[in-house]
Amino acid sequence: EDDKKTEVVLLACGSFNPITNMHLRLFELAKDYFNETGKYKVIKGIISPVGDAYKKKGLISANHRVAMAKLATKNSDWVEVDDWESSQSEWLETLKVLRYHHQKLLPTDPTNSLQNAVPLTKPGRKRKQEPNRHDPVKKKNQSPDVKSVPQVKLLCGSDMLESFAIPNLWKLEDITEIVENHGLVCISRAGNNVQKFIYESDILWRHKNNIHLVEEWITNDISSTKIRRALRRGQSIRYLVPDVVQAYIEKHNLYSPESEDRNAGVVLAPLQKQASESKN
Repeated sequence: EDDKKTEVVLLACGSFNPITNMHLRLFELAKDYFNETGKYKVIKGIISPVGDAYKKKGLISANHRVAMAKLATKNSDWVEVDDWESSQSEWLETLKVLRYHHQKLLPTDPTNSLQNAVPLTKPGRKRKQEPNRHDPVKKKNQSPDVKSVPQVKLLCGSDMLESFAIPNLWKLEDITEIVENHGLVCISRAGNNVQKFIYESDILWRHKNNIHLVEEWITNDISSTKIRRALRRGQSIRYLVPDVVQAYIEKHNLYSPESEDRNAGVVLAPLQKQASESKN
């Protein structure tokens, strides 16, 4: 049965400032959804914190955000943290991060021919396993097929999907490539108007079959913004973030009125970039 399922890697991009229990729940909700379809098999989840060059107000150092995310996922057997995006000196569009992770799953054969394009998740060839690689599922009598490379889908909440409508925040060609070549997994609360938003967007409507809407029936209103507000006011955040994350925040005294003013008045990197490209 598993042999016929499409393998999926879930990629979540964002600030994770700090990572919360809700961020971790998104992965579990999406995995349940895909497993219940009977058509997909989720093999990995990746958390990719944005780099400091994003310039978002209140964004603390990527080193701390990555460290907290790694602590939060330490006991997970399928969700991991990737620091490639956060280690870049310049801000990267989400599409480039998706491309990077898709590329990592492609065959390493330099000839790049179909005959040799056997995904790393394919058996039948002895190949040294790379660190953090998913163990291949054994398949019988299957010819090489480049389409069996796992699909990397962007995991997000409804707020990120709706941010597509914010002028100059996203390039239209980027949105098109994301939904056409990769796909979206959007977690939304029951009764949320995400379907209406998709209907009102020609690009999203055209590729609606590659947008997976997952309803969150056990509602959870935790957000990084609310966590930071509680910390600034000296209020408890226990049970809102993993205990190890709370301990890390307290040890390094991370969030304060001063940290919240970081990048105040600075234009977000994507808006800066769009303005610069418009001038040129």
